Amino acid sequence: MDWDKLRIFHAVADAGSLTHAGDSLHLSQSAVSRQIRALEEQLNTTLFHRHARGLILTEQGELLFDATRAMTKRLDAAAARIRDSEEEVFGELRVTTPIGFGTLWLAPRLPKLYERYPNLKIDLILEERVLDLPMREADVAIRMKEPSQADLIRKRLMNVRMRLYATQQYLDTAGSIARVEDFEHHRLICQNPSSAQVSAGAAMVQELMAHNIPSTLTVNNYFGVLQAVLNNLGVGVLPNYLNEHFPGLLRVLPDLESGEVPVFLAYPEELRQSKRVGAFRDFVQEEVQAHRRKLREQAQD
Repeated sequence: MDWDKLRIFHAVADAGSLTHAGDSLHLSQSAVSRQIRALEEQLNTTLFHRHARGLILTEQGELLFDATRAMTKRLDAAAARIRDSEEEVFGELRVTTPIGFGTLWLAPRLPKLYERYPNLKIDLILEERVLDLPMREADVAIRMKEPSQADLIRKRLMNVRMRLYATQQYLDTAGSIARVEDFEHHRLICQNPSSAQVSAGAAMVQELMAHNIPSTLTVNNYFGVLQAVLNNLGVGVLPNYLNEHFPGLLRVLPDLESGEVPVFLAYPEELRQSKRVGAFRDFVQEEVQAHRRKLREQAQD
């Protein structure tokens, strides 16, 4: 099969237009159209339904587009490995993390990474959905459970526990909490039970909700929970890694916490030699160690 025709087909399928595909390929619309017709003749099938608003893939076209998309991702991976043969760490690195961890733990640390590697371009994908690393939906993932996909290199970074936090101002106004039953006078702020979250956190929330708490605020991610707590709205279920950056948060009911939530870093086996991936991996591991030291120091104060 002609690689050039496949490249043009992929551009047309991606753009949904002969004109737009021609612009990206620096070809005339008629040249693109001829290549698509030739490919359809070669395969003896129709790849696009043509109408006034553009082009829509046929079922056969969808099958071919799936194949060219996979080929493109593999070629991108090969190109990345070739670029990474240089000594300098540069180029784009796509990192996926859950919304809470990426926003509250990773993002505040990224200035140090850019200071070390100013030519690095991070595309931070905050996504609860598990992206497909072998298919290059992202280069590196930080996940709150051990990845199950094959052909991944994985490293356990740390463990997280969900705990209860509030501000001093809220507790001064609403009163202290000595036991779970005291929640009848307080507002609980937590993730919505139906939203994607770590199972240990969901179990803790279910346990608390069993006490018929009269007032609650549920949010679909931990960033929203944190903002509500910082604005003195109630007691929030939050990950314990927030202590470092939000020392004003006070722990409530210190005997109550979730089970351990493992945090893993993972990336495809084919990116083992990538200098960008290696630089990011080493940086995150250094920051985890620094985070642990700071928590130990805070505990001793």
